[in-house]
Amino acid sequence: MKPVSILSIFIGGIFSTAIKAAVAAVIEDDFKVAKTANLINLCTASPDDPRYREAIHFCHGYLVGAFHYYRAQETGAEGSKFLCFPEAKPSRNETINQFIAWAQQHPQYRNELPVETEFRFLIEKWPCNEVSHPK
Repeated sequence: MKPVSILSIFIGGIFSTAIKAAVAAVIEDDFKVAKTANLINLCTASPDDPRYREAIHFCHGYLVGAFHYYRAQETGAEGSKFLCFPEAKPSRNETINQFIAWAQQHPQYRNELPVETEFRFLIEKWPCNEVSHPK
């Protein structure tokens, strides 16, 4: 068995720390969700990230909350419907995964407000043939 040098242990530790830092991509500013990039960072957090659980929960809460606001306004007296889902509605997780993939394929929206990007995706994916407009 070959003896392990202090230098090789030190270098291994540096690489290990660098890899963990690259995986731990969630930062405090991501939770401010000022830009779509922040939301995507939260939604794609690695399970190895120390903030994984709060990042994923925040991601889902943000996206579902914005959608629920749309649903509330849609059913109001002067509501406007612009999303029409198929009869076999996708699950929440499927829709969020589709949004993440779409946002990653549309980097031009990285600096936009996340709610704007979310509804760009939804309107592109499930537009209504006839959009109802407020009276």
